[in-house]
Amino acid sequence: MFNIRYDEVFPNLGPYRKQLKCYPVVMMQGKQREEVNKGGKIILPTSALDHLTRLHIEFPMLFKLTNEKLKRETHCGVLEFIAEEGRCYLPYWMMKNLMIKEGEIISVEYTQLPVAEFAKFQPQSVDFLEISNPKAVLENTLRDFACLSKGDVISINYNDKDYEVCILETRPRNAVSIIECDMDVDFAPPVGYQEPVKPSTSGVKKTTFNPLTKPPEKTISQGYRLDGKEKKKPDTHSVKEESQKSVPFYDYRIGLLRFHHNFDETEEMEVEATKPDSKGYRLKDIGTKA
Repeated sequence: MFNIRYDEVFPNLGPYRKQLKCYPVVMMQGKQREEVNKGGKIILPTSALDHLTRLHIEFPMLFKLTNEKLKRETHCGVLEFIAEEGRCYLPYWMMKNLMIKEGEIISVEYTQLPVAEFAKFQPQSVDFLEISNPKAVLENTLRDFACLSKGDVISINYNDKDYEVCILETRPRNAVSIIECDMDVDFAPPVGYQEPVKPSTSGVKKTTFNPLTKPPEKTISQGYRLDGKEKKKPDTHSVKEESQKSVPFYDYRIGLLRFHHNFDETEEMEVEATKPDSKGYRLKDIGTKA
């Protein structure tokens, strides 16, 4: 009924790509938004939302940020569309990665990214080892992120202290979406970390013990008296008895008594078995004369 062309109503409506002035979040009017500095999302003007709603885009909304002067780029999500026209507000760590200053022009382009499968991180300081459960802390931090880009250095706040972590690798591409995904995480050794040096064993004589051979006999040192007198010589007989204690006597014979194992054969004492010559009596004969 009405012959109206779409391009006449919405002229030059194509993929979203704008040149905006970049500012840190702390310069935004209104209340302070500390959560923006801790995450990976930016604030765009209202016109960006109007443009994107007229397009058949896929959610979540992800954007590619490019510093065309230095050919540096990163990726991010969007938190709100409340910025002034011609401006966008970024987290401070993201501005450092792009090497861009306040008020400089940045290119903002809508993009689509694959879902993340793997990411590898490298802490930029050995202080990161103080965190008892780094994977849990990283997982809690990435809740404020929409995507990851290889080469970015993100900031993790834990116990009122900031730790910088570099993204060494992402799969399946160098930029991935981490919204509603199962991602494997790995850590590289922190920058400046050195493996503990093991004590050198060179020059130390190793003693090997073979269980199949008889161990070497222990040397018994001779003691000295504190008063300077000569030490009493031990009784050889008692020492010999002590050394043979608990040794089975295999030459034992019934009727032979031996009080110790060290004796001469002439000292053997034969014990003859003596049987009493007893005669039995009948109970009815007890008390009567034989």
